[in-house]
Amino acid sequence: MLLRAVIAADLGVVVLAAALATALGVVVRSWDVEPAAVSSCIGAGIALTLMAAMRCWDPQVVGQGAEEFNRLVRAFVGASLVLALIGYLLKADGLRPWVIGVLPVTGLAVLTGRYLIRRVLHTARREDLCMSSVLVIGTEQGISDLVARTLRVPHHGWSVIAACTSSGLPDGGSVAGVPVVGDLDGVARQVAELGIDVVAIAPTPGWTPKRLQALAWELEGTGVDLVVDPGLMEIGGPRLHVAPVDGLPMLRLTEPRFDGVTRAIKAGVDRLGAAALLFVLAPVFLTIAVLIKRDGGPVFYRQERVGLNGRHFRMVKFRSMVVNADRMVAQLAATNEAAGPLFKMKRDPRITAIGSTLRRLSLDELPQLFNVLGGSMSLVGPRPPLAREVAQYETDARRKLLVRPGMTGLWQVSGRSDLTWEESVRLDLRYVENWSPALDMNILWKTVGAVTRGRGAY
Repeated sequence: MLLRAVIAADLGVVVLAAALATALGVVVRSWDVEPAAVSSCIGAGIALTLMAAMRCWDPQVVGQGAEEFNRLVRAFVGASLVLALIGYLLKADGLRPWVIGVLPVTGLAVLTGRYLIRRVLHTARREDLCMSSVLVIGTEQGISDLVARTLRVPHHGWSVIAACTSSGLPDGGSVAGVPVVGDLDGVARQVAELGIDVVAIAPTPGWTPKRLQALAWELEGTGVDLVVDPGLMEIGGPRLHVAPVDGLPMLRLTEPRFDGVTRAIKAGVDRLGAAALLFVLAPVFLTIAVLIKRDGGPVFYRQERVGLNGRHFRMVKFRSMVVNADRMVAQLAATNEAAGPLFKMKRDPRITAIGSTLRRLSLDELPQLFNVLGGSMSLVGPRPPLAREVAQYETDARRKLLVRPGMTGLWQVSGRSDLTWEESVRLDLRYVENWSPALDMNILWKTVGAVTRGRGAY
């Protein structure tokens, strides 16, 4: 149903764009109807062909993650290049408006349509609608972990309704609130009886490759998805590849790339973006500065943070607390509401009246654009930690220092201060391990909604 809606929306947008382009060519540029229509048919045909070639209607990516939008962007950029080449070789002036105007606008409209469909789908899934029923095979710990993850991200569309373990029914007959319906030998039967949509297999004692192959054969033709957890936590996307060895599929895990052309492009985009935002937001900066100054004390607050490869830098923010607030941490330690090395209070007595508003809307973080412009921070990245926090980091948390900290990140769009320390580390590591330009764009887009809602900001 989702795929049909997406295809219908995409086709509708492209056909409408072709019709409007034809009409504008006739009315505005006084072209004959037939040449204008031919140009539009060629442009629309190449756009749809590139969308198909880039697998923009792959059921595995529709409605899931940034890859859906990444493929659409590649398809329309590719279509523009192909049309430009055809227009140059054939000297077809009628294709030029498609290259410089119609295709970019059509691509933006298709992206917007996909986004709106996804929003409707996510809203429905938060109401427990349009969900896929899941049977999970694993240990009690594996089942509990998957259940927790599906509850944390209901928009993914998975609802775990049953489980099978190597030992069968435990005491109480359930794990993490999910009924255990049998052992490893009864999986196919339970799938048929319960009408399961997805079978998820976690690392399980007694679950052999031969059993997996037999289950795959039994599920053939049923339309049931079979997914396997490789046990590589928070690693995916561009770093995972299938490399068959004599017919045996092996997962090849490549190293994360923290340098090269893409990183240079990211640094350039960061600085250009920061410069543009500082220019556009200059009146906002001036207004906030006046309001803070009326409250007494300096406008800006500078604090030493730890950045790329453990290098220290001075992060700048609008002051949202009383002067010398840092010296009050020790006496407030007993009221700390955060876990791990963080210090957070929902009703922090150090916050000023104007500071409360600034924090709720994340306006206090705007001066970090100067840090981005200077190269010590990025627009998107892990949360910039304090030195005292880094001193308490375990080995896994230290991997956050492999990239520049960001003004926003997965932690910002996933709850901010409402997150536990473990969740914050997990999200930052997911970003470090799976960075891509598409992920950055997705986070920047979601940041707008997160800031507007103000959830977790205090």
